[in-house]
Amino acid sequence: MDRQYDFAAIEKKWQKYWADKDLFSVTEDPEKQKYYVLEMFPYPSGKCHMGHVRNYSIGDVMARYLTMQGYNVLHPMGFDAFGLPAENAAIKHGTRPDVWTHDNMAEMTEQLKQLGLSYDWDRSVATCTPEYYKWMQWIFIQFFKKGLAYKKKKAVNWCPSCQTVLANEQVVDGVCERCKTPVGKKELEQWYLKITDYAERLLDDLDKLEGWPLKVRTMQKNWIGKSTGAQVFFEIEGFDQKLEIFTTRPDTLYGVTYMVLAPEHAFVQELVAGTEYEKPVAEFLDRLQYLSDIDRNSTTLEKEGLFIGRYCVNPLTGKRVPIYIGNYVLTDYGTGAIMAVPAHDQRDFDFAKKYNIEIIPVIDPGDPAIDVNDLQEAFLTEGKMINSDRFNGMNNREALDAIVAYIEEKGIGKASTIFRLRDWLISRQRYWGTPIPMLYCEHCGWVPEKEENLPVLLPEDVEFTGKGESPLTTSKTFQNGVCPVCGAPARREIDTMDTFLDSSWYFLRYCDARNDKAPWDKEKAKYWMSVDQYIGGVEHAILHLLYARFFTMFLYDIGMSPVEEPFKNLLTQGMVLKDGSKMSKSVGNIVSPEEIIAKYGADTARLFILFTAPPEKELEWSDAGVEGSYRFLNRVYRLVYDAADELKDAPAAFTAQNEDDKSLLFVLNSSIKKVGSDLKERFNFNTAISAIMVLVNELYRYRGLETQNKALLKYALDCLVLLLSPFTPHICEEMWEHLGHSESTYHQPWPKYDESALVQDTIEIVFQLNGKVKEKLNVASGLSKEAFQEAVMAEERVQQQLAGKQIVKIVSVPDRLLNVVVKG
Repeated sequence: MDRQYDFAAIEKKWQKYWADKDLFSVTEDPEKQKYYVLEMFPYPSGKCHMGHVRNYSIGDVMARYLTMQGYNVLHPMGFDAFGLPAENAAIKHGTRPDVWTHDNMAEMTEQLKQLGLSYDWDRSVATCTPEYYKWMQWIFIQFFKKGLAYKKKKAVNWCPSCQTVLANEQVVDGVCERCKTPVGKKELEQWYLKITDYAERLLDDLDKLEGWPLKVRTMQKNWIGKSTGAQVFFEIEGFDQKLEIFTTRPDTLYGVTYMVLAPEHAFVQELVAGTEYEKPVAEFLDRLQYLSDIDRNSTTLEKEGLFIGRYCVNPLTGKRVPIYIGNYVLTDYGTGAIMAVPAHDQRDFDFAKKYNIEIIPVIDPGDPAIDVNDLQEAFLTEGKMINSDRFNGMNNREALDAIVAYIEEKGIGKASTIFRLRDWLISRQRYWGTPIPMLYCEHCGWVPEKEENLPVLLPEDVEFTGKGESPLTTSKTFQNGVCPVCGAPARREIDTMDTFLDSSWYFLRYCDARNDKAPWDKEKAKYWMSVDQYIGGVEHAILHLLYARFFTMFLYDIGMSPVEEPFKNLLTQGMVLKDGSKMSKSVGNIVSPEEIIAKYGADTARLFILFTAPPEKELEWSDAGVEGSYRFLNRVYRLVYDAADELKDAPAAFTAQNEDDKSLLFVLNSSIKKVGSDLKERFNFNTAISAIMVLVNELYRYRGLETQNKALLKYALDCLVLLLSPFTPHICEEMWEHLGHSESTYHQPWPKYDESALVQDTIEIVFQLNGKVKEKLNVASGLSKEAFQEAVMAEERVQQQLAGKQIVKIVSVPDRLLNVVVKG
């Protein structure tokens, strides 16, 4: 009989069952080993996209599999709910940001439930709720108390349209990433967190993160950017302060022929005041207004400079060195001033040639091809020191330490280390964010709100015009406060926090999400932390993950976190593409999860997205692939339903009675072993599903036999459903019930394989691609042509060889070879 797979009714039925039973809620259980699975929570834009489906399906498979393995699995979900889009909606549509956000969260929650995701919704958090941001404010105050939060004036990237500060990463080609308005600079007093105090620790502890991809650890290492070298002081003629520089090449100090300051350097205005250079310097600064720091630091930027009429003195040679300002030097890196050695740095060489500045080589590489007295380009080659006084003749690498020791002895410098990492600017001139819980008192300065008065609530009497300063300035009630120290009138801070703060500790709040007395109970956090498996896009490799590590280290230091590192293992999933491009509205290649679920069901969407590519690789959308996944589920459904009625009275115990039974047992146990290994050790969901497909084919073969071992068949079908259930939970619940079981698959023990059933004669065969030998494999001997082909094609190494290729033809010679003809 051709059974109809009514996915809509089945999925609705089991989603209600799970909710009614509160099946996915967990509590601390010291008798069970815990496992914390977490996907990065979404911004509530209102619609889930295929990237969400992929991210969350990966996590759900792991949570379900580990639960069946006997772990006490925490698998929560929430919303990173503050941000500018809600404010823009308020301006455009006159909708309150909180209403817009909560409506979107409700819609996305429903979509996530439709996907059958096993979230403990009792622990859900939304960062925009007072219950959450109360503790965000509490954490900020702890930073302030420890001297790690401070306010200072600084020129920042300013979007005049969004009316807010932008991080360097949010300025692309000189315009705002969001609204494409040209970005300028603006002097503002801003709040910062001293993440630089943790730079060394953040760098060193990367070595502990063995469960993180090397690529991500390398990206963080480069972002932190540790440099070792020397700090050197140059006297400025006619000026009472010394110019401080940092260099990684103290061996080239004798070759310094000019200095370059960032145009914003604190000395510049004083050095040119009242001189003929004052106006040109001001004009130079104006031209930099629309260049972001990233653009100014780009290797493709044309280097421009301006002599400011002043000189400093090289402390080793006594020579006068002209001082320039340059568009490529930034105040935020190092000291905001650099020494230039054009003979040994190509950027300095080009600048020196452009402005006709002296070039002095101080290293001779001993290479006949390089004439140190007539350089055509800079060279970095190692060699012997020249033009360097007492250090002449030394190897320049040996001279590094010797020169540092010499400048320390002379009192003109010292060994030093700097980091590329800057303190974290966290102020935002927005409404829809966590209010910074600080007040300014004329007598006491900046002081934190009393902790018992938290949360400092966002006011409702605000206007959203899109013009002027933060909407908080339009409130008649918000800014007026009382100094918590002396009781005098005080002015409340009107900036809100960067939303990256909210997502830097949410994983800890999940441990005890309903606690209104503390951010979380320490004992509960001790049970659940750290996150055993974190899953999200590689685009978060630097900022979010770095900030989360920083927060966790700080919370550990003040006794709030039981761990120093938040995420033990990290999986960065690849993007979902269509027609070779990332899905986006602007390209017009969006595929809506809602449409796929309506047409094929959530289980089909999950199966396709998990089967088509390994999680860390990009996934190319294929309508044909979705159809294929749907057909496969229908095939499994018919197999189980057609057999189930015959097997109701099948005994539990069985023995293999013939070669066909042994063949089924071999494939069954091989599949159990393969799926378990792929899930537990490698995240190879695609090859795990391939193994299940091989088992389904074997079961169809077995069902076609005249004589069947009903006890064995019933056991094999039970195992098939359990193996498939983490991937496609709704249909598996339905089939499990039809096989005569009353409890959910969710708490069933994971099938165990019988090693003795895997003992089978094997033979070495050859796998060819377009006639060329690619692999030698061991497979079971004596298999039919179809079984042989399936066994070879299921091998992981074969699947890797075929990835991204179109199969044209397969030539199968059992016990000898399999040749696959492909395109691409």
